[in-house]
Amino acid sequence: MNVISKLKAGRTMLFVVLLVCFKSHGQQKIHSDDKLIFEENFAENLNTNKWLSEIEPLGKSSVQTKGGKLIMDTAGGVTVWFNQKLEGNIRIEYDWKVLVDTGRNDRLSDLNQFWMVADPRNSNLFTRSGKFETYDSLALYYVGFGGNGNTTTRFRKYYGDGRKPLLKEYLDSAHLLKPNHTYHISITVRDGETTFLVDGKIFFQWKDPDPLKNGYFGFRSTSARQAIDHFRVYRLTAI
Repeated sequence: MNVISKLKAGRTMLFVVLLVCFKSHGQQKIHSDDKLIFEENFAENLNTNKWLSEIEPLGKSSVQTKGGKLIMDTAGGVTVWFNQKLEGNIRIEYDWKVLVDTGRNDRLSDLNQFWMVADPRNSNLFTRSGKFETYDSLALYYVGFGGNGNTTTRFRKYYGDGRKPLLKEYLDSAHLLKPNHTYHISITVRDGETTFLVDGKIFFQWKDPDPLKNGYFGFRSTSARQAIDHFRVYRLTAI
C-alpha cells in the first residue's frame, strides 16, 4: 500500500471512530440480558386490578383500551398507576403518542410520567382525585414532556414534603412534542442514578445523593388524548 492509500485509509478509520462516538453520545447502553419482569400490550379490556386510574371529574373523560393501546382521553388531569411496586435497578419502557385530530379533548401537551412513587404519610398510594396539585405530597421523580401547552419539558424530584425543585428544563422545539408521533420512552434507575430517554436520546440524567429506591410508576397527563402501548419493565443486569 503506498503512502497516499495509507493516508486515505487512516482518514476513513478516523471518520468511522468519530461517527461511532458521535452516535453513542447522549445515548444509553441497553443490555440484551436484562430480565423482563412484566409486559403489557393492552390487547384485552383494561385490567383494573393491575392499572388504577385517577381521573379529575371534569368534562367527558375516559381511560380504556382500544386497538391494542391504552387510551387516555381526558378533559382534566389523569394518572394511570401500574399497581406493582418496583424496587432496585430497573428499566421501564413504553411507546406513547399524543393524538391530535378531531377528538373533543385533543391537545398537544403533557406527555408526563411519575416513577419511584411513594406516599410518606399513607401506605395506600392510590387515594387522589387526578388533580395535579394533589400529588405534591408524594415522593417521586417526574418528567413533564411538553407541559404547559407544549412550551416546557421539565424534570423534577418531589421530596414528599411539598418540595419539588426543578432539576432541568428545556424550552427548545427539539425537546417538545410533535403531534401524532410515536415516542419510545425509556426510564432507568440504577444505583441511585435515574435516566430518562426519548427515542434513544438522553433528555435527563441525574445522580441522586438521596435516591428513591422503590415505589410505583404512573402515566400522567391532563386535557389531552393519548395512546400508550408496549409497556415493559426489566430488572437490570450488573454492569
